[in-house]
Amino acid sequence: MTSAGINRVAASQEEVQQQLERILSSREFRLPERTRKFLEFVVTETLAGRRDYLKAFTIAQAVFGRDANFDAQQDPCVRIEAGRLRRELEHYYLTAGGADRIIITIPKGGYAPVFDVIGGAEPADILPPEQANASGADNGEIHAATDAIGRNPADRRLSPRYWLLAAGTVIILASTAAILRQVGSPGVERETGLGANNRPTIIVERFDNVSGGNLASDISRGMTDDIIEKLVRFNDIVVVTAMPRSKSGEASLEPLYALQGSVRLEGSMLRSTARLVRRADAAVIWANNYDADMTVQGIPKTQASLAGDIATAVARPFGVMFQTDTATIAGRTDAFSCILSYYSYRSEMTVQAHEVAKSCLQRAVEQMPAESNVVALLSLIHLDEFRFSYQLHTKATAATLGLAKQLAEHAVQLDPKNARALQALMLANFFDNDPVAALSAGASAYASNPNDTEVAGEYGLRLSMSGEWERGCTLISEAVGKNAGPRGYYEVGMALCAFMRGDTRAAELWSRMSDLNYNPMHRLVLLSILGALGKKQEAEEQLDWIRRESPALIPNIRQEVTSRLARTEDQRRFLAGIEAAGLSVQ
Repeated sequence: MTSAGINRVAASQEEVQQQLERILSSREFRLPERTRKFLEFVVTETLAGRRDYLKAFTIAQAVFGRDANFDAQQDPCVRIEAGRLRRELEHYYLTAGGADRIIITIPKGGYAPVFDVIGGAEPADILPPEQANASGADNGEIHAATDAIGRNPADRRLSPRYWLLAAGTVIILASTAAILRQVGSPGVERETGLGANNRPTIIVERFDNVSGGNLASDISRGMTDDIIEKLVRFNDIVVVTAMPRSKSGEASLEPLYALQGSVRLEGSMLRSTARLVRRADAAVIWANNYDADMTVQGIPKTQASLAGDIATAVARPFGVMFQTDTATIAGRTDAFSCILSYYSYRSEMTVQAHEVAKSCLQRAVEQMPAESNVVALLSLIHLDEFRFSYQLHTKATAATLGLAKQLAEHAVQLDPKNARALQALMLANFFDNDPVAALSAGASAYASNPNDTEVAGEYGLRLSMSGEWERGCTLISEAVGKNAGPRGYYEVGMALCAFMRGDTRAAELWSRMSDLNYNPMHRLVLLSILGALGKKQEAEEQLDWIRRESPALIPNIRQEVTSRLARTEDQRRFLAGIEAAGLSVQ
């Protein structure tokens, strides 16, 4: 497909090769050598006219050193690295590559790259890699992209990749601190765009019908309605469909964000673009495009599926609306600031961030005792003192767990359908050794909002650890695919899923993709996997880290494992790996 502002046939081999070198040499392209080799291999093979040979089997042999017995179904190394590469390419074009003329992407469903050219840019816009990384080059790229934003409003409306580049520039130029300045004090709702209980307000605009015709018009209207229905399930936000009016007839509340988009039909393909705009300065803070074949599920289900993907991307926990620096909101007690501080803390997982978020939520609950969301998050932050005690340097006492459970129960009483409150109750029951009650609350949370990636991921983890690995791992996999949670958090769940089904090679890959510094328990998972693989030297490195950074964990390993893995056979498998790694478990 050729969109306004993009040309897929104008890039020369020399330009693409130059762009590849530019990406690989960028400080913003943060991937290990193996993944960099992956990108270089698929680009080179495509330029050589061999894109049809880019299958998982050939990539596994050329890049990962697998032999002729490689089975992509049993060994997901290529699929895992491809997903990692797609995310990092997106990060690059949202930062250092915001003004690049050549866009290299690897569409889902295959491994052959696509080379897009931004219309209107000249080949001279491409700087040599060494010049691009020189001091001051980034500023030039930012100015170039900023100039491009104002050229043609129609192009911005129709081109998803154009908006993606614009979003990158805006993210660089307008930090999250600017969002918080617009949030302002709790009492200035007209200026801040905060609705009930100081939650951010989003106005959902009718998606444009780009194709024309009655069918596309019906789908655009249906997509808009489906998105609204799915967004309202997220309790952290307020959704409106028109500018609210005061009694005098004037607008009384300026929404903080606007969700805009378009629908295009191309044969049986439904193509949609979506973008989240900060209304105060018209900055695009997120944009994406979605494609689906309507013959697979039919029009209504396809429409609902894309609407769910868009709603999840916009309102999911830890997403663009909830990324901030905890220190910038210290001292605030409105609900939205405390929600921001909680998600910021969970991303950082530091003692200082934990204290800031906990203090904010405690004061917020005192001021707004009927607000289910802040009560639920206060429950979760107390629970973290129990389940992440080695990371937060707290004592995992029965009193701490009891307080977390009381708060969770109260949050559910305040709002029985609040997915976050039900999630808190699920986790409190799970760590209180009541898996039946935990899974019951988890099922209710998931039914309340299946598009909440945090609910889906945590529910999947509890199902898995309770012994329902097939159901649980499916949910965890879907959550990872939607970038759920703090980066690297649910990957450790995928590692456990692979480990328990006996696929230790895939388990190691997933474990190394997780954030090993997030929680010492993540290191323990990798230690068990390495022990099962017989990698004694690498296991010793992980064991040295645990002894040095978290010595209190070692005498409590059996207790920690049995509190998380319900089935005896799962406990035995995990502890056997620890023993094989060279650590005697008391």
